[in-house]
Amino acid sequence: MAEQPDRADPGAADRGRPHGTGRPDPAPTGLEYAPAPESRAVVSLRTSYELFIDGEFTPAKSGEELTTVNPADEEPLARVAVAGAADIDRAVAAARRAYEGAWGRMSGAERGKYLFRIARIIQERSRELAVLESLDNGKPIKETRDVDLPLVAAHFFYHAGWADKLSHAGLGPAPRPLGVAAQVIPWNFPLLMLAWKIAPALATGNTVVLKPAETTPLTALAFAGICQEADLPPGVVNIVTGAGDTGRALVAHPGTDKVAFTGSTEVGREIARAVAGTGKRLTLELGGKGANIVYDDAALDQAVEGIVSGIFFNQGHVCCAGSRLLVQESVADELLPRLRARIERLRLGDPLDKNTDIGAINSAAQLDRIRELARAGADEGAESWSPACRLPERGYWFPPTVLTGVTQAHRVAREEIFGPVLSVLTFRTPEEAVAKANNTPYGLSAGVWTEKGSRMLWTAERLRAGVVWSNTFNKFDPASPFGGYKESGYGREGGRHGLEAYLVHAA
Repeated sequence: MAEQPDRADPGAADRGRPHGTGRPDPAPTGLEYAPAPESRAVVSLRTSYELFIDGEFTPAKSGEELTTVNPADEEPLARVAVAGAADIDRAVAAARRAYEGAWGRMSGAERGKYLFRIARIIQERSRELAVLESLDNGKPIKETRDVDLPLVAAHFFYHAGWADKLSHAGLGPAPRPLGVAAQVIPWNFPLLMLAWKIAPALATGNTVVLKPAETTPLTALAFAGICQEADLPPGVVNIVTGAGDTGRALVAHPGTDKVAFTGSTEVGREIARAVAGTGKRLTLELGGKGANIVYDDAALDQAVEGIVSGIFFNQGHVCCAGSRLLVQESVADELLPRLRARIERLRLGDPLDKNTDIGAINSAAQLDRIRELARAGADEGAESWSPACRLPERGYWFPPTVLTGVTQAHRVAREEIFGPVLSVLTFRTPEEAVAKANNTPYGLSAGVWTEKGSRMLWTAERLRAGVVWSNTFNKFDPASPFGGYKESGYGREGGRHGLEAYLVHAA
């Protein structure tokens, strides 16, 4: 690791100093990576950003602003307008005019042309958008560059292809759009979650008012500029920035026909209560506590890579993260040393360094939650391990952490940590593995590692999870539906199934 934490107390506040066992940092091996920073010059940040309503950037009538910061160094990036109730009224009215006007009368083939155009512009500006996402979010540039941006473009390309084929989607002979969609997205994949929401809404003929997370609004505002560049008709996409009050005002607005939310289960419950009885369609993609099951016949080195990807990708800021490792007891003593050795080679540090594997935690509030739950695991008797190294002096950082000796009763086995913390449990039989995997209020994702196809299918059939990966983890495709069960929400995004959430079935 270029910049790493100590191993004794992963939640220690004095992050710049070594702690714990007294073991020194590893001696240089001669194979250390030299810094390979991506240039910030490709991004032109404004001092302040306005709301995007009816095809134009416009000041917020509230007059309020918030400041978004770089989580890697806590430096302010820009001031962003906060939308109040009057601004939400303007945005919804603009979306309604567009829906009842040119966009609503436009053929699917014509709508598809706009989506194709947006997809191509995203590809052309992918380097700029990747850097902006890493600055505002804290995730490594190689993730935004190689995962997020290609998937963002792919979602617009995929849904552009559906725009003139909706009658062939198996959703009735002449499905119709719902109207105005209110969409609220989280901070862990800001631009990708925007694509998951906006692309299907536009492909099916709806118009959109979208609120990005208050800590990561910049790529959504950059997308507003892309809408202008693509000559998207005014009012089809509106971006209103702000914090929780802005989101609540948007969700509760009587002028919207559909609400789509990705975020925490707690906020999802609040939204479900607000929407109940209104007749609005609702889809929720909420928290998760995914199980990654490793059987004794699995290819262990391959499984280790999947475990690392499953929990440390995007610093564990992933709703479908494999945050619970369920390893068959007979191979646990062989797997765990391999896992620790692999984690020791991860590089933590500057998100814009192309060598970085683990970037910054998105906010001080999220860092506090991760620390609190990691300490709770240790207090309840789990053994905490992190590689021996230092953390940067400034910014929000947490080490990759493995908790062993975890039981089903521990908070770290039940609650979503949403950080780079892996809880390890063992099992003896496939039945026990499934019982432990399903012993959670969540049901978003799971992974299964085995060389036997019959065992894979047997396990997958019994797991209560919306997505089950076979000998891999965290693989996404716009043609594949994604969503959960139980407290992980309801509805699907992506694929043919994701179109249904934005359409009225014809009788």
